[in-house]
Amino acid sequence: MEFKKSKNSKMVKEIRNNSFRKYIPLNQKLLNIINDIDKDYFFLKNPAGQNIYLYLCEYVKNFSEWYFKKSPQNLKVLDWGCGKGQVTFLLKEMNFNVISCDLNKKTNDSAFGQIAPIIEKANIKIIPLEHEYLLPFSNECFDIVLSFGVLEHVSNDQESLKEINRVLKPEGLFFCFNLPYFLSWTQRLAHFKGDFYHNRLYNKNKVINLLNKSNFYLIDLWHRQLFPKNNIKYSKYRVFETIDQFLVAHTFLKYFATSIEFVAYKK
Repeated sequence: MEFKKSKNSKMVKEIRNNSFRKYIPLNQKLLNIINDIDKDYFFLKNPAGQNIYLYLCEYVKNFSEWYFKKSPQNLKVLDWGCGKGQVTFLLKEMNFNVISCDLNKKTNDSAFGQIAPIIEKANIKIIPLEHEYLLPFSNECFDIVLSFGVLEHVSNDQESLKEINRVLKPEGLFFCFNLPYFLSWTQRLAHFKGDFYHNRLYNKNKVINLLNKSNFYLIDLWHRQLFPKNNIKYSKYRVFETIDQFLVAHTFLKYFATSIEFVAYKK
């Protein structure tokens, strides 16, 4: 399944581009759940912020259906480091068979750090992870593993990837989103201000090296998000997103984007 050397390469990029450009209405159920909460949920109340999760989940759905030739309900997904539960919620809305897990720590970004309204009201069961990278799942039990802003925070990214590889079925997919890019102007600005929430930054070579050592083959990798979305409210957020995606896809400004992202499969 050598994607880079086959006709599949064009289709891979087409699926990504079409998913990112698709008009998807904001999820009203999600907004109703977090409506009365002021703290920590602005990134989902903000249309520009929620829109990112919507089209990334749409991409997971479209790519997975094409790749596996199966519908979402027949695909077992691990939402690895599920946090506040928004990704699990959106995937369940798409009928994916989702298992959610998170590190059992009392931190703000963990599902176990506070009462998470999405998890509670949507009745999402979270499996606690007691080890920094070992996973409490049997070998080859998932079709898909998702990292929505998780890989850069784990204590050992290489060992975590090996564990993800272990629990994936042969040729299973690993989607990695929001991986902070080493030339990103927003990441560099944060570090300049003393904010080291992302103390590990990545580039393409580092990603490929990690994947090779973990028995993964890279299918597709891209840059995303030149301008911040979570904390800034844009009046015409879809237009702004279209401009952002154009600049990242077709100009040198992609090298200053916030993230690199990729999809890989288990060899």
